[in-house]
Amino acid sequence: MTSATCRVLFVCTGNICRSPMAEIVARQLRPPETSPYIFQSAGTASWHAGEPMDPRAATALAAKGYKPELHRAQHGDDLLLANNDLVLGLDRKHQQILNGRLERLGKHPAQLLRPFDPAHGGAVDIADPYYGDQEDFTESLELIERSVRGLVVSLDATYLT
Repeated sequence: MTSATCRVLFVCTGNICRSPMAEIVARQLRPPETSPYIFQSAGTASWHAGEPMDPRAATALAAKGYKPELHRAQHGDDLLLANNDLVLGLDRKHQQILNGRLERLGKHPAQLLRPFDPAHGGAVDIADPYYGDQEDFTESLELIERSVRGLVVSLDATYLT
């Protein structure tokens, strides 16, 4: 294993639904103690900063065997963005917001998480389940799981060879 560390930031709107689910899935697949990856999550907006994960997201994670960690939403401020190697938006709106900020910081553009899903079929967004029901959270988690698995394969090809 290489000694290089790759810092990955998942970003959604409020950091209480999609991005914390992606962070938890990624950390369980590649724990920081045994891999060169540091996974974090944040929101493009700050209105949920300090709040816990949406209980429906925690329920979806627990139902699939993940251990929802004690999560507190955080805003993806310039310092956090500047300190990550790879920034991944959960939809195109996030990517657009992030790219304006990343360009100003002299960083690489944000990518989207969904295209790492081998079965994405051209879809690039992971829909926000916030205004939906528990089933919407479960469906979002399934897309996130496949996408994060694909991301990890890509990261491993770069950092573990």
